[in-house]
Amino acid sequence: MHGREREQHELLTAVSLEERIPESHPIRRLRRVTDEVLLPLKAGLRELYSSTGRPGIPPEYLLRALILQAVFSIRSERQLVEQLQYNLLFRWFVGLGLDDPAWDATTFTKNRQRLIESEVGQAFLCQTVNLAEAKGLTSDDRFVVDGTLIKAYAGMKSFKKDKDDPDDFTGTTRSNRTHRSTTDPDARLMRKGKGEPSMLCYLGSLMMDAQAGLVRAARVSVVGDESEVDAALGDGADAAGKAPGGGCGQGLRLRQVPQRAKGPSGGGASCPQGQRLERGRPLHSP
Repeated sequence: MHGREREQHELLTAVSLEERIPESHPIRRLRRVTDEVLLPLKAGLRELYSSTGRPGIPPEYLLRALILQAVFSIRSERQLVEQLQYNLLFRWFVGLGLDDPAWDATTFTKNRQRLIESEVGQAFLCQTVNLAEAKGLTSDDRFVVDGTLIKAYAGMKSFKKDKDDPDDFTGTTRSNRTHRSTTDPDARLMRKGKGEPSMLCYLGSLMMDAQAGLVRAARVSVVGDESEVDAALGDGADAAGKAPGGGCGQGLRLRQVPQRAKGPSGGGASCPQGQRLERGRPLHSP
């Protein structure tokens, strides 16, 4: 029998989001881990907001949304907010109900910036590492360090020596010692390798647990201030101890130096033989 096409949608529905997400879907495991990581951070997150005024976006929603953006490779926050309008899976993971409106992209950006300034992101990473350590999923034997250049939101024409510089910089020599971007003063001029174009950028560094495949430390720093290895193993992880919830896992503390830490094999910084950190454990170059 030929089914009839509905010409009018239901006004009311009794179906919940929970019923729409399959029990076997991997996003459920990710949600359970995320909730477990957020639990010790809740008290600190409440301190970031005033007790009066209009309610803001719950920080737990923001962090879950950022996880979705990373897992599903969503290119922009505007696209992420658009997905939250109609994607039931995304709404369930973040915590939005069927009738809850998704927030505006600009509002999302401003609230996210508040979390970044309070170092909540570092605290979230620390709690993730703590949870993995408590379950015996990590190892302090061997770490792998790598980094990449992250392009800044600044054009090359903003890289000037002084206000009197002409817009046409053809044939002129520019250097990080003499020039700064008027749009983003912290961005530095760098290129990934020979033959690659120069760009205004930052250095993004990760330290991975080679056995577990878990990120143990992450940092974005100014290019030239430190090497990739220094950025990943340095005091960037210590900042997480100041964030709401505090307390990094042992693998994030510089004092818990891995027995072997490999740096990038091509280009970038490497670990000199014989270089030693606390506890006298050497860092080996690949």
